[in-house]
Amino acid sequence: QICLSLVRLLHYLAHSPLGSVTLLDFRPRQFVIVDGELKVTDLDDASVEESSCTSNSDCFMEFPARNFTLPCSVEGRCQSMNEKRNLYNAYRFFFTYLLPHSAPSSLRPLLDKIVNATGELHWGIDETAAQLERVLNLYKSGEYLQNTTRVPKAEYRRVPEAFIPDENYRCWPSYHHKGCLLSVFDVNEAIEICDSYSQCKAFVLTNQTTWTGRQLVFFKMASNHIVPDPDKITYVK
Repeated sequence: QICLSLVRLLHYLAHSPLGSVTLLDFRPRQFVIVDGELKVTDLDDASVEESSCTSNSDCFMEFPARNFTLPCSVEGRCQSMNEKRNLYNAYRFFFTYLLPHSAPSSLRPLLDKIVNATGELHWGIDETAAQLERVLNLYKSGEYLQNTTRVPKAEYRRVPEAFIPDENYRCWPSYHHKGCLLSVFDVNEAIEICDSYSQCKAFVLTNQTTWTGRQLVFFKMASNHIVPDPDKITYVK
């Protein structure tokens, strides 16, 4: 969510009414999250000036880990320098830490492609935004599950209006620091996840959803103590 919000922000900056805007002081502390969207808080070091040049060697961008030389246009301006400076900073401060690590396995190659392409500046912001929106659509629609084999390893008994208050175990990534709370597209994906954890013996569907509309599910290591709860549905092996 943070990376997608950042890419949408950078897409706007690249096509703003003022021209392409670069953030010269691009650091994580310059951003805040408001209602789930990333906002930039400090525009004192923003610039709309594209660097002038007489040759490609004038379009040199230096970063701590690597450097780039961009083309010098016939108009004497470094092509897309503002946009690509923003994009590489997004890669080194956000993408490498956030994108590849918590996605479903079938989506990771697509996210790795985005990370690698932005890290090498093979793409501009338009292509990066389009590719990330594509991953989001696959994730929200459940299409990423179409090529997976779904053969449950165990039978599950459905217990409506029920919850298991204890019997937690930790997993990663989890929305709950003391338990295993994950988002799923449907019950079949929850069964697949439970089958993949040796300690998982049951799971509880909640009525909570994530920002993408996916349902949050508690995974449990036992089902000895089930209590009534009208807002939840429990599945037990």
